[in-house]
Amino acid sequence: MFFLPFIFLIFLFYLFLVGLLFFLIQIGLISFAFERLGIPQDILFSLLFLTLLGSLVNIPLKRYTTEVVSPGQVIDFFGWKFKIPGTRYAQQTTIAINLGGAVVPILISIYLILKWPQLLPEIIMATALMSLFVHKIARPIRGVGIATPALLPPLMAAALGLFFELILHPGAAPIIAYSSGTLGTLIGADLMNLKKISSLGAPVASIGGAGTFDGIFLTGLIAVVLTSF
Repeated sequence: MFFLPFIFLIFLFYLFLVGLLFFLIQIGLISFAFERLGIPQDILFSLLFLTLLGSLVNIPLKRYTTEVVSPGQVIDFFGWKFKIPGTRYAQQTTIAINLGGAVVPILISIYLILKWPQLLPEIIMATALMSLFVHKIARPIRGVGIATPALLPPLMAAALGLFFELILHPGAAPIIAYSSGTLGTLIGADLMNLKKISSLGAPVASIGGAGTFDGIFLTGLIAVVLTSF
């Protein structure tokens, strides 16, 4: 069940998201990032449309049922004290994956890996480091899910991309930064915290959803832009 304030917050988030995407499109930042990744311009609009529309779609993966214990309270009413006993109730949490915020970036990463298979060892190493870093800075928030700082993941992904480009593959920074930023954030923030998610009290914990959409989708794009300067 979703209460009115929660629905209003979701509406504000998607309104902000639409405005942000149109702003990035207007200044050419997204097209520039995809161009650096070698993705054809003729499918750029389709990818953006699928990402935006898919951000509204959560695909259920698993459902957890946990027992929540509400502690008792003592109420003082004009000197009379009344003890209200605690209660126990079952709460369900649905683990889902967001189509636009997780599935689409994962598919783009797979496309990049298949297109540049020679970069697979570096992408694996960068993704492992990125996963550990994101897992370290990710914070579980009760009633919401797993949250990550907006700027630290793309900075780390860009640094890893530039590092592996410098020592191994010149010109490979955008590919490594996007793939490791996307997959590393997904693994570190969500997959490595699955055991914690069921105890956070959120009715739906969406991988790549509202809490981590910027962490997965925007991390890859911003990391690519950062490696271009």
